[in-house]
Amino acid sequence: MNNRRKSEYRARAGADCWRAAADQFPVLLLTGPRQVGKTTLLRHLSGANRRYVTLDDLAARDLARRDPVLFLQKYRPPVLIDEIQYAPEVLTAIKLEVDRERRPGAFWLTGSQQFAVMKGVTESLAGRVAILTLLGFSQREADGRPAVLPPFLPDATALQARSPTPAAMTLHDVYARIWRGSMPALVTGQIRDRDLFYRSYVQTYLERDVRDLTQVGDLNAFGRFLRAVAARTAQMLNYSDLARDCAISVNTARKWMSVLEGSFQVAILPAYHTNLSKRLYSTPKLHFLDTGLCAYLTEWSSPETLEAGAMSGALFETFVFGEILKSWHNQGRRPAFHYYRDKDGREIDLLIAHDGRLWPVEIKKAAMVREADTAAFRTLSGRGLKTGHGAVVCLSAERMPLNREVDVIPVGWL
Repeated sequence: MNNRRKSEYRARAGADCWRAAADQFPVLLLTGPRQVGKTTLLRHLSGANRRYVTLDDLAARDLARRDPVLFLQKYRPPVLIDEIQYAPEVLTAIKLEVDRERRPGAFWLTGSQQFAVMKGVTESLAGRVAILTLLGFSQREADGRPAVLPPFLPDATALQARSPTPAAMTLHDVYARIWRGSMPALVTGQIRDRDLFYRSYVQTYLERDVRDLTQVGDLNAFGRFLRAVAARTAQMLNYSDLARDCAISVNTARKWMSVLEGSFQVAILPAYHTNLSKRLYSTPKLHFLDTGLCAYLTEWSSPETLEAGAMSGALFETFVFGEILKSWHNQGRRPAFHYYRDKDGREIDLLIAHDGRLWPVEIKKAAMVREADTAAFRTLSGRGLKTGHGAVVCLSAERMPLNREVDVIPVGWL
């Protein structure tokens, strides 16, 4: 790697977690959307003797599929294999190699298609592989602030770790970040034309993943579907309404949604539900994982028009959800996230299940918060559920207690 590339590298919060896993597991897999810096991170962490091969290279892909044993003879470990989903045949050969010589960190893999990769990994490499996920830059990574922190949880210990390094963010600052998104090429200024980047991203990457993951006969119809999904971020996911608006069948809507989830474009947030109550909704909620792509697809031309527009609150909620999700993924953790809504209209934007408790988080595009904004928190204990401390993440200038059970947390603390 030349000096120019080194100088452009920006530290990622998950690097320490990856290094720790590489000391323990023979195979490591880094999953996540295209263009979020998976290869850049791993090549930065690679030693001088680690080989690199990408299966975007058609010749390498053909060899890997046709003769995976010969492929591994050509690319001996330690090796980094990029876009492993294009040649899942290699996974069985990796298993045989690992079982012969269980050397920590021998095989580093990346994959941009969750379902295509996971099926082969779970069948071939169970017990031999550590799986981590990388999303776009968190705001801490983008700012160069300390980002190696415990996963976000609204308890005193976890918040104390964040208290020395908050960011003072104005309303304009927040929506400039939401509108730009978290893709490294845009955050670092490598690409300055945001619309051109996302237009190319949709055409080059999403459409290619669509072809790889499912047979879509009409890419224009899929484009309409993609825009309709973006317009529903932070909303309950009603497949019947979505299918009707896109003039497709419900089964097609479900299939195409699985493509978006499988290529790490959306997160499906399950409703918190118990079999003991018929008063709770079980419909999941949808969040786009990159707010810049979501704002591009819904045609907001600037941060100012976005902030003043009808999706302002929804995209703020999606932004906060994404920051909290990244804080867990960056520590190698698989979070148990839900949202809550009952048939009396009480709703909680995010429930974090951790250590036998539910930690409620409300997300508000507001600087002033009232106790009424957290009234739904009390319904959890009323249903006999064990709860942790609650939080309202908002545009407040400073952290403060709302009451004994809930803190107001500025978005810049995430």
